[in-house]
Amino acid sequence: MDRNLLVATGIEVTYGKRASLFGSGKPPTPVLHGVDIHIGRGQTIGIVGESGSGKTTLGRALLRLVDVSSGNITFDGKDITHIPENEIRPLRRRMQMIFQDPMASLNPRHTIRRILTGPLLLHGIAGDTAEALNRVKTVLDRVSLPAACLDRYPHELSGGQRQRIGIARAVLMQPDFVLADEIVSGLDVSTQAQALKLLKELSTELGLAMAFISHDLSVIRAICDHVYVLRLGRVVEEGPCERVFASPSAAYTRALLDAIPLPEYDPGWLERKTEV
Repeated sequence: MDRNLLVATGIEVTYGKRASLFGSGKPPTPVLHGVDIHIGRGQTIGIVGESGSGKTTLGRALLRLVDVSSGNITFDGKDITHIPENEIRPLRRRMQMIFQDPMASLNPRHTIRRILTGPLLLHGIAGDTAEALNRVKTVLDRVSLPAACLDRYPHELSGGQRQRIGIARAVLMQPDFVLADEIVSGLDVSTQAQALKLLKELSTELGLAMAFISHDLSVIRAICDHVYVLRLGRVVEEGPCERVFASPSAAYTRALLDAIPLPEYDPGWLERKTEV
C-alpha cells in the first residue's frame, strides 16, 4: 500500500476569466504556481505563510473545492483532479474540513443534535436516528462537551465550544484526511491549547492524515510533523518541522521566524495550557 494518502503535483490555480468576444471579462489571476505536496497516512503537515501566500487556496484545491488549472491530485491512489461531482461526492466523507469560523459553518437554524446526526444518516454511517445519536454522544464526550449541548443552537455556545463541535462533526464522518484552516486563530491561548491537544490526540487515535493551515508558527511547530512554507503561491521550503525551525534554508522562512520570534521549544506546553 502506498504510504502517501494524498499527493498533489504541479498544482496551479488561477482565478478570473480571460477576456471574451462579448465582454472584457476579468483578467486571470494566478494564485498557485506549480505546488507539490505529499501527505502520508497518519501524518500531520503544516502549511504556513503570510496573508496572500495561497495557503487557503491550496487547502481548498486539495479537497477539490476549487478547480486546478494545471497539475494532478491523487487521493488514496485515485486521480481526483478532474473527476465529476457525482464521483467526488462519495469521497467527501473521507475528506473533511474544519473551518476557521465555526459560526459561519454551522447552520444557525439547526440544533447541534441535527447538525451532528444529519450527516451520519445522509452518508449511511448510522442506520437510524438512535444509532446516530449514540455515536454523537460518544464523540461529544471525547471532545469534552456535555450532552446538554445537543439541544442548543450554535449561537448559544462559546467560540471554543463551537470549534469543538466542528472537530466532532469532522471526526464523526470517520475520515481519512482532515484539513484544518486557521481553526484556533480566534481563540484565547488556553482554548487554543485545548483544541490543538484534542486534534493531536484524535489524529493519533484514529490514524488521521491532517493538513493544518496557520500563520502562527508556534502552532505549526506544536502539532505538525512536516511543514510547507508558501510565498506568493510557491513552496519556498519544506521539510520536517524540527529541521525547518532549527535551520531554515530559505531566506523567506528565516524572515518569517525573525518576524515572529519563537520561544525555546517546550513540547509540554500544550498539556500545561489545557490545565489552566
